[in-house]
Amino acid sequence: MKTVLHKANTRGHNSFAWLNAYHSFSFGEYYNPDRMGFGKLRVLNDDTISAGMGFGKHPHNNMEIVTIPLNGALHHKDSTGRDEIIRAHDVQIMSAGSGIAHSEFNANKDQEVKLLQIWVLPKEQNIEPRYQQKSFKPADRLNQVLTVVAPDDDQAVWINQDAWFSLANLLEGTEKKYTIRQKGNGVYAFIISGNASINGIALTERDALGIWESEFLAIKADGNTEILLIDIPI
Repeated sequence: MKTVLHKANTRGHNSFAWLNAYHSFSFGEYYNPDRMGFGKLRVLNDDTISAGMGFGKHPHNNMEIVTIPLNGALHHKDSTGRDEIIRAHDVQIMSAGSGIAHSEFNANKDQEVKLLQIWVLPKEQNIEPRYQQKSFKPADRLNQVLTVVAPDDDQAVWINQDAWFSLANLLEGTEKKYTIRQKGNGVYAFIISGNASINGIALTERDALGIWESEFLAIKADGNTEILLIDIPI
């Protein structure tokens, strides 16, 4: 088993008038040659966007972009004509493929929106741009590991990669075993809130642990914990 530990306070940080962003990997003005991704996982941004503010229309290509609002709502528009609101408990994916342009703004005028945005390098290049979002009930991941992004599960949003994202809300003392989905994959585990031990390594809020050359993760919630697991080719 190999591991890499990324403590929350070692992430990159950029703060503007309307955006407070923490970067698990090199992004924008933050560059760290030791933080260029985890296998096919390229970006994990932890963003807070002020009321009514956001990112104007900008292009992407050949990237799988997953957005997970933690609270509040995000207004998405793109060049395919999509005009959607993404809320807490939703998961959105945009396969940029051969090229797409989109904008993302806080949908509320009176509160911040907090979200995770995750970029994954695609399996196939230049596919037709694709968009999907689904809602997932919190009760369905209470003391359960719920798959929300997958290439092979109609209940999840589809991704153009051999990658699986899972969310779990674990009550203190809960123990779960997560089996890595395929040979050659690793898991990047990100603690959204609370604290947990994974394969004996203690993690607190916004810490992350990458594990590879292992068959499973042994997770124990040391407090009430929300966790994101990104199972990804290394």
